[in-house]
Amino acid sequence: MRVIVTGGAGFIGSHLTDAFLARGDDVTVIDDLSAGRPARLDDRVSLHKLSVTDGRISDAIESVRPDLICHLAAQIDVRASVARPADDAQTNVVGSINVFEAAKAVGARVLFCSTGGALYGRDAPIPSMEDVLPLPESPYGIGKYCAEQYLGLFNRLHGTAHSVLRLANVYGPRQDPTGEAGVVSIFCSKMLAGSNPTIFGDGSQTRDYVYIGDVVSAFLAAADQRRPGTWNIGTGAEVSVLDLVRVVAEAAGRTADYALAPPRPGELQRSALAVDRAMLDLGWKATTGLDEGVRAVCDWIKAGTPDRAAF
Repeated sequence: MRVIVTGGAGFIGSHLTDAFLARGDDVTVIDDLSAGRPARLDDRVSLHKLSVTDGRISDAIESVRPDLICHLAAQIDVRASVARPADDAQTNVVGSINVFEAAKAVGARVLFCSTGGALYGRDAPIPSMEDVLPLPESPYGIGKYCAEQYLGLFNRLHGTAHSVLRLANVYGPRQDPTGEAGVVSIFCSKMLAGSNPTIFGDGSQTRDYVYIGDVVSAFLAAADQRRPGTWNIGTGAEVSVLDLVRVVAEAAGRTADYALAPPRPGELQRSALAVDRAMLDLGWKATTGLDEGVRAVCDWIKAGTPDRAAF
């Protein structure tokens, strides 16, 4: 296939790009490089430095005429969305509509990278199923859900077969340990450097941590699916922040010490995703345990955080 990956120079996108290349697909990346890094990309990838909010996005997609667009480009920081909701919506809603319109013009199918962790809301049953009414607690979650609604509308209006992957908390090599997101990389980096991680809140809050290799395999399975769908991509298991600290400490050879800070606005107390539908429709399930995945992140940091690290 001819594949475009928006946000393809990022953490998830670059691994996904490698996986498409490995199976023989032709891959183009569109990334404004605000967070992505060209060094993450294989030399065979064609890179367009462009934001999905730029009107020229349609020309870039028209020049490739892809069979599939994996739309990962996004503003992903929950706190930034709370501070600047209009900017978040410009990227995550308007930018997504731009991609959907351009895809329609060339007859491409879209796999939209959405969020499971920020979508379902505080009152959702745990683990949360795809049929639960989303009640997001942040502008980021609202923006992703709004983009999902536009995607569904395109399917109904234009007969497209676009799909949604709602990701849990993804972690793995290439996730920036100095950024605002990516608690596993941040905790591993701090502990390996001999300092203590900071927990916002009391540490009882839970998340569903899914390894990058499993996320990539879910995208590949969905890429080969010829009908629209919405799938949770996670493990179904709740892990508290305190439990995560203990797992990271063991991998780093440290004691599980930490500092506490006030909770951050817009963040959920509990989150985990039901994955039965992905197993049924895609034949997919996560296979990497948290201990194994965290060790891989620690090994990557010990190696100097190379941009081309494999999962």
